[in-house]
Amino acid sequence: IPVVRAGPKRDAAWMRAARHARLLAWVSLAWMTLEGVLGVVAGVEANSISVLTWAASSAVEGLASVIVIWRFTGHRTLSEHSERRAQRWVAASFFLFVPFILFEAVHRLIDGTQAEATALAIALTASSVVLMPLLGWAKLQLGQRLGSGATAGEGVQNLLCAAQALAALVAVVAAGAGVAFLDPLAALVIAAIAGKEGM
Repeated sequence: IPVVRAGPKRDAAWMRAARHARLLAWVSLAWMTLEGVLGVVAGVEANSISVLTWAASSAVEGLASVIVIWRFTGHRTLSEHSERRAQRWVAASFFLFVPFILFEAVHRLIDGTQAEATALAIALTASSVVLMPLLGWAKLQLGQRLGSGATAGEGVQNLLCAAQALAALVAVVAAGAGVAFLDPLAALVIAAIAGKEGM
């Protein structure tokens, strides 16, 4: 998570930005819930570990959104202690799904399980490639304006989601073209990125 230095002036503009950060976190939470449910369906349908791990990461992103909502609600909005706690929680959330991804990806590389290209998997991952960077960059800018590493970290998770979706999209399309090994390799790349961002 990017380290954002505290110290911006807590004026009316800052409070508007805090409300905006909370609103974007609610939008993200709603989208992550939908994306996660449909992503699991798409991953099972396509038998794709990269799509399943991308869908599972939606739960982690949703958790980051809940943390940011918590951070900017009530008396915590102006609390530096709450900001530090939220930063630690968002950083820790990156590590929640890494062990599962590693296990499944290595298992599928050894086993040779093949994914299939399905319309749902392609459409869902492509939509995330387009939408998630918009949310991510908006939250990174808000994180800088607010001096909030938690908000910036949530933005990084949205950008990571887009990268994961792109890796899953490439893997599913490649699997449909007979290059099945790219699916678990894409999942390993996703795990490495998540671990790096958590650190």
